[in-house]
Amino acid sequence: MENFKTKLKHITTFIFDVDGVLTDGKVLLIPGHDPVRNMYTKDGFALQLAVKKGYRVAIITGGRSEAVRESLERLGIQDIFMRQYDKLACYKEYMYSQQLNEENILFMGDDLPDWEVMKRVGVAACPLDAATEIKEISLYTSDKKGGEGCVRDIIEQVLRVRGDWEIGGW
Repeated sequence: MENFKTKLKHITTFIFDVDGVLTDGKVLLIPGHDPVRNMYTKDGFALQLAVKKGYRVAIITGGRSEAVRESLERLGIQDIFMRQYDKLACYKEYMYSQQLNEENILFMGDDLPDWEVMKRVGVAACPLDAATEIKEISLYTSDKKGGEGCVRDIIEQVLRVRGDWEIGGW
């Protein structure tokens, strides 16, 4: 059986949930406005670096925040699937349309709507504060919470194992 670091060598595609992974899951509610979320800038750096290095990066979320979409697009992420209440169906369609192999996909999720997809991918990962059921099926649990660097953590590990994390030339 392959160990964790060996499996990371096969990863060419990252898929992330938003709330609880890219954000801390907390929202600021202001009457008459969309909910406000926080994203960690070091996660953003790692995401844009993965895109620049040629990795496929996708988002599958049940959320609908246009501010989140705009932030992700500024990082170079093009495959953003919002309002996905059946994440498995979205994942299957994405995999089919992009001709992806599951062993090459890493999915990071934090709660039960992510479970079905995470059971299928080559590497299932989660933040430190993920739901118990998600931790149980994850090959890797970050030592960082959602919205506090877990995305940077897993992207950096993959890029380092594959020789794509380098000092300088950012």
